[in-house]
Amino acid sequence: MALDSLFAHIERLQGDRPWGRVLDAGTGSHSLAWIAGLTTESSTAVTGELGRARGLEREFSSRLRPRDRIVVGNWTDPLLLHCEVFDVVLADYLLGAVDGFAPYFQDRLFTRLRPHVGGRLYVVGLEPYPDSTDSPAGRIVLEIARLVNACILLAGHRMFREYPLEWVLRSLDASGYVVEDAKSFPIVRGMKFVEEQLDVCQRKLPHIEPSLSRELARTMAKLRDRALTQCGVERGLRFGEDYVVAARSVGDASLVRFPVLKLSGSGP
Repeated sequence: MALDSLFAHIERLQGDRPWGRVLDAGTGSHSLAWIAGLTTESSTAVTGELGRARGLEREFSSRLRPRDRIVVGNWTDPLLLHCEVFDVVLADYLLGAVDGFAPYFQDRLFTRLRPHVGGRLYVVGLEPYPDSTDSPAGRIVLEIARLVNACILLAGHRMFREYPLEWVLRSLDASGYVVEDAKSFPIVRGMKFVEEQLDVCQRKLPHIEPSLSRELARTMAKLRDRALTQCGVERGLRFGEDYVVAARSVGDASLVRFPVLKLSGSGP
């Protein structure tokens, strides 16, 4: 399902409720473009990368109002947006991206966000791929995913780690939320997906040993040709599911504390 369609579903869930102050807890071009088109009091977009923040500021320079802001930070920081509460919080593929910025923090993410959720939390995620499939389109998607992950690891970087809808629902319940809606959407991936994913591989090649990098580049070119051909034959690669969850915080979120842990032997 197209990302814009997922946002359209969130708009239907929001209904007549005002958007008010919106927090994009893990921002990117797609989510920020969508939020910029909503009627909001203000928007705050968080990214863990300074370079991405600067790029988004340039890209959206004509659409960001004085009361809007892009913040660089990590949700492991207990002082990030301290005491700020938002009417709507969006976690758009944030759970899958956390491993690249805060490894092993996924089970704490929704608890960490809870003090900031004054109204609704919307979680957008990707159901993890199965290990195998009989679908020709699915086999292509799995090949692309494995090649991307291999390039990321060979470059010495961390992969994304997606979590299933069932895990998200359990985690939200354990973190003090009531789930109001959850829905899965089948994905039809097009040529843009193929190009974007293989571009990730391309960006990793300079960090990989040269002879191996050259072999990976040849593999990428062959896989691109096969994938684009399959896209044309099947009018897209039908494989996988996205999900959208709407939840609200229960109890007094202001009482939630996120302590700074001090490890033994870490110094004074």
